[in-house]
Amino acid sequence: MNIPFTKMSGSGNDFVIIDNRDGVVADTIKRDFVEKVCRVKDSVGADGVIFIENTDRADYKWDFYNSDGSSAEMCGNGGRCVARYAFEKGIAPQSHSFETVAGIISAEVNGPLVKVKLTPPEHLQEGLDIEFEGVHYKVDSVNTGVPHAIVFSEDVEKEDVTTVGRNIRYHTVFAPAGTNVDLVQRQNGGLKVRTYERGVEGETLACGTGVVASALIASKRFEIPSPVEVETRGGEVLKVHIEPNDNGLPTVFLEGLTKLTFEGTIVEL
Repeated sequence: MNIPFTKMSGSGNDFVIIDNRDGVVADTIKRDFVEKVCRVKDSVGADGVIFIENTDRADYKWDFYNSDGSSAEMCGNGGRCVARYAFEKGIAPQSHSFETVAGIISAEVNGPLVKVKLTPPEHLQEGLDIEFEGVHYKVDSVNTGVPHAIVFSEDVEKEDVTTVGRNIRYHTVFAPAGTNVDLVQRQNGGLKVRTYERGVEGETLACGTGVVASALIASKRFEIPSPVEVETRGGEVLKVHIEPNDNGLPTVFLEGLTKLTFEGTIVEL
């Protein structure tokens, strides 16, 4: 096994990216491969793996997997990282598009700063009463490529993200696929967000689609002007640009820095 890879990070959300246009990793072994690659300490370690594939619908297609080997429709921070990777590797131009399960994503790369236009948000639900073992949560929900449940908090640092996340993530209201869960606090004209990610099954340092979902709900509820600045668990501030349209929910863009941490070759798993 000699598989070249690049490790990238978007706001602390880290990914292994593999150019798979020549089929170096077969579809039949991807899930097992991803689980092993994402393990910390005895492998590369990551929140997910992105395979770049061929397509005739865009500049390239991605095949994205969470660290547990499950497939995900979309990932905002992963989208920013793969866009920079594709540009710097000569796979796509500075402004380009790529295909995901959620739809076609467009991207603009300016060095480490990358802005992606996400697929149209859908399935907005507000004021859901989610009860788990006698505890009630007031939840808003929206799909920004993947489903997110939003819970507002006075102080997200005092929240037990793992417990709240699991209680809502597996709730029957969101069955069978489940949902990501974002705890959101208003601060300094913007937001602070902590996210429990399905597939990772724990808190991550950032979640791009969760940041966008949180900004969408909060901007509507509190009339926060665009762009909405959102501080992630990793400390980085992402910008969510919200453009109203006549087709229901607005058009959304996610903008922030990316980091290429290292490159190498996977020799043994």
